Amino acid sequence: MKKIVIDPVTRIEGHAKISIYLDDDGQVNDARFHVTEFRGFEKFCVGRPFPEMPGITARICGICPVSHLLASAKTGDQILSVTIPKAATKLRRLMNLGQIVQSHALSFFHLSAPDLLLGMDSEPANRNVFGLIASDPELARGGIRLRQFGQEIIELLGGKKVHPSWAVPGGVSDPLTEENRTHIQQRIPEAKTTVLNAIDLFKGLLKDYEKEAQTFGNFPSLFMGLVTSEGLWETYEGHIRFVDSAGNIVADKLDAANYHQFIGEAVQPDSYLKSPYYRPLGYPDTSDHCSLESGMYRVGPLARLNVCSHIGTPLADKELKEFRSHGTGTVKSSFFYHYARLIEILACIEHIEILLDDPDILSTRLRAEAGINQLEAVGVSEAPRGTLFHHYKVDENGLMEKVNLIIATGQNNLAMNRTVAQIARHFVQGNDIKQGMLNRVEAGIRAFDPCLSCSTHAVGQMPLLIELVAKDGTVVNQICRN
Repeated sequence: MKKIVIDPVTRIEGHAKISIYLDDDGQVNDARFHVTEFRGFEKFCVGRPFPEMPGITARICGICPVSHLLASAKTGDQILSVTIPKAATKLRRLMNLGQIVQSHALSFFHLSAPDLLLGMDSEPANRNVFGLIASDPELARGGIRLRQFGQEIIELLGGKKVHPSWAVPGGVSDPLTEENRTHIQQRIPEAKTTVLNAIDLFKGLLKDYEKEAQTFGNFPSLFMGLVTSEGLWETYEGHIRFVDSAGNIVADKLDAANYHQFIGEAVQPDSYLKSPYYRPLGYPDTSDHCSLESGMYRVGPLARLNVCSHIGTPLADKELKEFRSHGTGTVKSSFFYHYARLIEILACIEHIEILLDDPDILSTRLRAEAGINQLEAVGVSEAPRGTLFHHYKVDENGLMEKVNLIIATGQNNLAMNRTVAQIARHFVQGNDIKQGMLNRVEAGIRAFDPCLSCSTHAVGQMPLLIELVAKDGTVVNQICRN
């Protein structure tokens, strides 16, 4: 079988490659997304005192450290068996909203906008954030400022923008000051205007990307995310809900502590990324991996907007209604992750505005003290890329005995493989390899905004090697970019 290899995949967070397998007629038979790096956090955390875990696991990623910080702190709360003060919950929620804003802004404006604004077929050397700055400086500046808004919320709460050691088992370490609250409030109007303009821009681009919207991961799957008891969009607390492609609730009010009952974790031989699936429907094989009976599911902004009944804020709910007009039951195309990301930025800004008006937000009662009361706990929170699970087992002295992390990107792994195969079948044909074809395959992965380690290839002309290899190992065609 002939094979095309894209290595590395560019403008994603981490290191990966894509293999496209062709049959003898030059048609795409299959495609695979491989994560080619190994981190090992689950192993080298063993033996550490559990209160250190929020600070340690935040180092998993420089883009979304807050997500691990909060999921870990929530797991620690359960080991202590405490209900943390209301103000601490609200401040953690505020930081998580800021984290989603900054991460989504990075994904849309820095990593995906060069494709959408400059064109999928534009020159690779210009198809990056600097090319975007030259083409539309106001949009680029707005994206930078929007990300800065989210980062400032993190910094004003936790003391620094990256890896704040602020959320701890039992609560948080420092309050929000009146001065810092005022500063955040003053920046809200600009942030809101920027994202509303970006939403209008994206909606205007849809007519130019009808083919991509139809072929970028447009298939039936389950969707999973957190919702409140009333079914509202949720990012920090709530319970787990699964819906199918028709929008039917498959499972609801699931407790994260019992995740092993509804999430299975498979391992594939060609990737270090695990492949979670919905256990009651089973691991999808090659014949049913995109059927309604398959256990494949998606998480993240697209999933969160599909599983919730509504968001609960006026501007975001208005956009959600229009967003849902692009699907029946649910919006199935992974191309609309971009749209969902922008709507979530708007939702976060509105919820930030509400939280800052809450009298509790300036309280200094921030931490509950206790000893070790549980030897096993599971914490869950919504990271920008999807639902994040931390599962810890400790001994009587609070030393870690076992760690299991279920990362959002892993939960999208099966869907990402299906997406690259679908795009490749539509755009890649024969031995004539065109840059625009392969960029669309990469763009299908970027729609999920995968988070693989702590380094993002975001600027300049990226190294890329694509080979078309015949059955006998002969290289039929090759593109090399240094």
